[in-house]
Amino acid sequence: MKAAILQTPGQLDLVDLVIDKPAAHEVLIRVVGSGLCHSDLHAIDAQVPNRPIIVPGHEASGIVEQVGSEVTYVQPGDHVITFLVQFCGECEYCLGGRPTICATPVGARKPDAAATAPNPRLTYQGKPVGQFANLGAFAEQMLVHEHAVAKIDRDYPMDRAAIIGCGVCTGLGSVLKSAAVRPGSTVAVVGGGGVGLSAVQGARLAGARRIILVDIQPEKFDLARKAGATDCVDPGQGDPVQQIKDLTGGGVDYSFECLGLKATCEQSVQMLRPGGVATIIGLGGDFSVGATFLLRGERRVQGAFMGSNNFRADMPKYMDLDRQGRLDIGSLIESHIALADINAGYEAMRQRQIQGRRVIMFPQ
Repeated sequence: MKAAILQTPGQLDLVDLVIDKPAAHEVLIRVVGSGLCHSDLHAIDAQVPNRPIIVPGHEASGIVEQVGSEVTYVQPGDHVITFLVQFCGECEYCLGGRPTICATPVGARKPDAAATAPNPRLTYQGKPVGQFANLGAFAEQMLVHEHAVAKIDRDYPMDRAAIIGCGVCTGLGSVLKSAAVRPGSTVAVVGGGGVGLSAVQGARLAGARRIILVDIQPEKFDLARKAGATDCVDPGQGDPVQQIKDLTGGGVDYSFECLGLKATCEQSVQMLRPGGVATIIGLGGDFSVGATFLLRGERRVQGAFMGSNNFRADMPKYMDLDRQGRLDIGSLIESHIALADINAGYEAMRQRQIQGRRVIMFPQ
């Protein structure tokens, strides 16, 4: 099968890989759509010494081709999407409805009783190839654990399905589940990428009366307003915290940080009104906030990993909301590209030339 592999930082190579057959709890998927996400770009550009070869990509839609002997959830022909937290289904977090913080994820292949080491799922020139997040979606096929997939209706568009399992569900879930935004509240979203625009749509769906997008690229503002933003703030025009306080008369009830930068994490806390909640979505480094500012104003800071979603239960609900016109997932897709265009797509992302999601669509 054809795949894009990461051998050298900053560059993906298109090669032919050999893919194994499904083990007992695995599913072989023919990939239909795969979104270009910034999380993969971090991995692509990271300078990691002696890193093994991997296939990046982690948000995808596809069709089941084969299943392992113990798989009962899906069968060949089913349409599915992938998710990067492959829950165990047995720990206290999974049983409590919080699979995104599963204590013992099961995504990697494990040896069988007779083997000292598992056979690799993927090989290139006889050498094992890893899978980003145990997925590896920049390929014509994926071989994954059964807990990495959620079954979807066959009539749902596969380009939109591809981006739900990461960017869309993270933004929506962070608003609707992690923070549980209340109707009539005020919301600020810092960062207007796929996650941020999904958070804007989530805030609109939750009934927020004022939704403010903060981004250094004003060209994103039209799309943000279409998603539901009532106001847009450009940090290039002045301190974004002060701009938000001026717009809201003192700060917002909820803020969502979608970039993972020290400065924006701190700003997301500083823009809260008393009693407000800052939800940090972006994965980045450490940041600091004043204890007095937090405690005396009863402000709170919390994390949200993958939108606190219950993957198999929540993803189909988001698709139904899209069908009903209450979400507009299609507006987040900037364009369709071929696998051969992947390096150009990520260079556009580096240059901040992407306004939504570019989705690789594989020939079927």
